[in-house]
Amino acid sequence: MAAQKHDLVVIGAGPGGYVAAIRAAQLGMNVACVEKEKALGGTCLRVGCIPSKALLESSELFAEAQERFGAHGIRVRGLELDLDGMLRRKDETVQGLTRGIEGLFRKHKVVRYEGHGRIMGPGRVVVENSREAAELKAGRILIATGSTSAPLAGVELDGDRIGTSTEALSYPKVPRHLVVIGAGYIGLELGSVWRRLGAKVTVVEYLDRVLPGMDAEVAAEAKKILEKQGLEFRLGSRVIGAGVERDKCVVECEGADPIRCDRVLVAVGRSPMTDGLGLDAAGIKTDDKGRIPVNERFATVAEGIYAIGDVIRGPMLAHKAEEEGIACVERLAGGYGHVNYDAIPGVVYTSPEIASVGKTEEELQEAGIEYRKGVFPFLANGRARALGRTEGRIKVLAHKKTDRLLGVHMLGPRAGDLVAEAVTAIELGASSEDIARTCHAHPTLAEAFKEAALAVDGRALHI
Repeated sequence: MAAQKHDLVVIGAGPGGYVAAIRAAQLGMNVACVEKEKALGGTCLRVGCIPSKALLESSELFAEAQERFGAHGIRVRGLELDLDGMLRRKDETVQGLTRGIEGLFRKHKVVRYEGHGRIMGPGRVVVENSREAAELKAGRILIATGSTSAPLAGVELDGDRIGTSTEALSYPKVPRHLVVIGAGYIGLELGSVWRRLGAKVTVVEYLDRVLPGMDAEVAAEAKKILEKQGLEFRLGSRVIGAGVERDKCVVECEGADPIRCDRVLVAVGRSPMTDGLGLDAAGIKTDDKGRIPVNERFATVAEGIYAIGDVIRGPMLAHKAEEEGIACVERLAGGYGHVNYDAIPGVVYTSPEIASVGKTEEELQEAGIEYRKGVFPFLANGRARALGRTEGRIKVLAHKKTDRLLGVHMLGPRAGDLVAEAVTAIELGASSEDIARTCHAHPTLAEAFKEAALAVDGRALHI
């Protein structure tokens, strides 16, 4: 078996891996990308970000037709859920995007190898599938294998009634009662989908709050809104077991009566996917969380081997992996690559959306950093009133002395899009005064960001 030679071999075709491969090809490298799944795009595209957002959009439209259209003078009769059609649209969205990546690989002459990639030593990767094996040689190897749903002790996953987000994207019918274990991004998003479609949803969380890591004040307000939408929360509750008994699932919680339901979604986080990569052969050891240690250039301890995305430190977000992939290969090409981890946004696509960038109040207080805060509610925004979406607020945190933006936290309509302005401002080192002095079109939701920036100095105009 003659080895195929490349300048760079990328293991994993998720957002970090395929973007890194394309950028490296743009920079003149001969690039190979190894992916074990037939479809490109990784967990995010196949069974994560994209299909979940497709279902969130469809289910929100269904809920609006039931509950909100009347306020706009729209009468709907005979409304009916076509779950099969909704799931088919979700699948078609995914298929179109995966084919798009295939086209990008062809355009940039990235060679795709289908199979499981295993590092055999410096500059050597073996790709194996059910039909054949191939050996690749390259001066550099980039690990971008992503993550998988984290298990929970005592919970028996059966890939059907008790499953992860993968199963929750394709339930064949709306469960009467769904128990979601975990009140993070994934749990709240998919819990919202099935609640809108008619399920009773109970969210069980070990901590005493939802959305750990996000601004506590914003998270608390989001919980109240989601409760009004019908989600039930059991916080400070430790799940010690879950299984199937006859026609029901049973979730056992410490010090409480068991919860009987139809389906269970386990959404307690994600774990780096490094099994079978051959890290030992390369002399690479993972840390106590299963992550691959890297330096500021994303280099591992093994010469010529790099890692990005969910397998290394930092938030497990697709766009973070993309930025790291680009920065890594640009450095390999002799350029300058950098990721500002203070300017990595996080978005929860519930309704209303929750978006955040930079430091939370809790982080600033813990670090002893003095700051000023400005808050503006969407209730006082003209565009939000026209949309009939007035829940939530925007919070701006600025350094007390320099006025530089430290964090921006949003709960409200289209917050996932609005946060982009805040990310840019933090990336460019802007102050709250810079935002306050910038003209924002009227009437737009973005005006609420300007007003929140004005509020930092106590001079909001419309409240």
